[in-house]
Amino acid sequence: MLSFLKVYDKLSWVIIMRNEYSKGILHGIPIALGYLSVSFGFGIMAVSLNIPIISAVLISLTNLTSAGQAAGIEIIAASGAFIEMALTQLVINIRYALMGVTLSQRLDGGFNTAKRMVLSFGITDEVFAVASSQKGRLSASYMAGLITLPIVGWTLGTFLGASAGHLLPESVTNAMGILLYGMFLAIIIPPSRENKRVLFVVLAAAGVSVAFKYLITFVSSGFAVIISALVAAVIGAVLFPVKEDAQ
Repeated sequence: MLSFLKVYDKLSWVIIMRNEYSKGILHGIPIALGYLSVSFGFGIMAVSLNIPIISAVLISLTNLTSAGQAAGIEIIAASGAFIEMALTQLVINIRYALMGVTLSQRLDGGFNTAKRMVLSFGITDEVFAVASSQKGRLSASYMAGLITLPIVGWTLGTFLGASAGHLLPESVTNAMGILLYGMFLAIIIPPSRENKRVLFVVLAAAGVSVAFKYLITFVSSGFAVIISALVAAVIGAVLFPVKEDAQ
């Protein structure tokens, strides 16, 4: 009888884990479909900068960050310095660390250090939003399921886009290349319409970036991104400080 109960407990645990993983897979489908189309544009952009297809695919598979990858391949194409690459990625991707800290408060007791390190790789803006909307504690199986298809979609889309970049006419590839920039606009336009302060900071960053493009041309693109982001952030903090009671 005791042996039967042990087997039953193990089978129950497996069923629960599978259900949680399946739930995560289901919730990750819309994210994966979105990533498939957006990363198609990244693939086209990569090959247009003479980055090999296999390199573009490996970049997507090991990074999973749209803005970071877009800035990164430009630095690679321009033969930028390692410090430039490191600082650019730090500025662009530091938000993922904050998302990870936030989600860590919602994890159940099944997480250990190894699982945290592995599953934190798949945290993106969309994954964070979906995970944050779930009620109760987040299991390791659910998070594993949630990040599986987005990783596949992002990597597969990059491969398809990079491959198409060699096959499609230039007019088509140029048109598809704006997908990545369209995603950036989709991120900044809604909050800018709702909050004029956000709009001001976005315009400030754009203005500084334009100045680097046409006036301060001796600064590399990577450092231009870093400086533009920092200047806009400082302007926003000075002009529109957030009061403690509003946090």
